[in-house]
Amino acid sequence: MNIDQFLNPIILFFFLGVLAHFVKSDFQLPQSITKFISYYLLMSIGLKGGYELHENPITIQVLLILISSLAGSLLIGWYVFHFFRKRTDIENAAGIASTYGSVSAVTFITAVSFLEQHEISYGGYMVAALALLELPAIIQGIFFVRKNQPDQQLGLSALIVDTLTHGSVFILLGSVLIGAISDHDLMEDIKPFTHSIFKGMLCFFLMDLGIVAGHRMSFLPRLGKRVIVFGLIAPLVHAIAFILVGRLVGASPGDAYLMGILGGGASYIAVPAAFRTAVPEADPGIYVPLALGITFPVNILFGIPLYYQIVQWLWQ
Repeated sequence: MNIDQFLNPIILFFFLGVLAHFVKSDFQLPQSITKFISYYLLMSIGLKGGYELHENPITIQVLLILISSLAGSLLIGWYVFHFFRKRTDIENAAGIASTYGSVSAVTFITAVSFLEQHEISYGGYMVAALALLELPAIIQGIFFVRKNQPDQQLGLSALIVDTLTHGSVFILLGSVLIGAISDHDLMEDIKPFTHSIFKGMLCFFLMDLGIVAGHRMSFLPRLGKRVIVFGLIAPLVHAIAFILVGRLVGASPGDAYLMGILGGGASYIAVPAAFRTAVPEADPGIYVPLALGITFPVNILFGIPLYYQIVQWLWQ
């Protein structure tokens, strides 16, 4: 693993945020600013993805990548639910299953920045995969709960609409669409906004997430050793499995790398937002610290360069 990755200013700003929490610094970005930055990052990556979709039409191979990613996401959700069902109640098992079956948009965005830094190409349809994998894992988790509580209604159509109109999913899907249908000569006019300041915005966002992750780490002891070990190992196992599937279906190195990022990620935005209303019995004090306090730092600090090395080795 290249030590230079840990000297990347983007990663160092995450460390700075964690340090800010532990030294009790009064630094804090206003919530409205962090919300704007998160929407900006999703909009920028969505426009880039839409542009790539326009330039590269959907093929059988692309469909294989999308379908295999979706199947892998649902498989992760299924086994995680049944693993934790023996160790906790149904609602919390479903919350953890949805968290790990879903994806981390911030990890994905950081990985895209890593690929661009190394001048490795990837397909814009991988952004579609990012949006695609948000929804099924949430539905699957709530289905597990409703299946074991037959007196409750699933409300599938309402759940789908609710998830698609959730801010992060809505702006991502909308930006992909705009990037795909816009006049690409005119899109050059907004490149300074969508490309030039992207990494600077990402530094601010990861610093804020570092503060949040530092705070969430204080909740980790209550989770127990087995849960913590799962949070450390699961992203690596899931990511490597997705990379191998990418190799099997003939994905390019950049696409297989992003498949690994999608498989190894854990949601701490979309899932808590959906479960807060759909399954209020699930304790966010379990699945949020697990995703944000353990899995997110593992992926950002170790996973992103490790998966790159694995892809390089497999595609030699």
